[in-house]
Amino acid sequence: MTLDQQLVAYWERQAQRFDRLAAQAQWGWIARGYTRKAERSRAKAEVSRLREAGRKNPKHDPSAESTSDAEPSSGSGDAT
Repeated sequence: MTLDQQLVAYWERQAQRFDRLAAQAQWGWIARGYTRKAERSRAKAEVSRLREAGRKNPKHDPSAESTSDAEPSSGSGDAT
């Protein structure tokens, strides 16, 4: 079992726990806080899920994509 698989399971459990706490909260602002925490937990699980999928299929690994396309290239300007 990889660390990413463990993280997916952990964050999904945390999201479920926060959902239960939100459902049991007596005040709306507390429930909304737990709901936001559950959403963040699911987002973190999704990051690990994508990394794990990239490990199994390296062609579609989002972390392997380079961001050099957004950088301007040197020497392409007008030198006059």
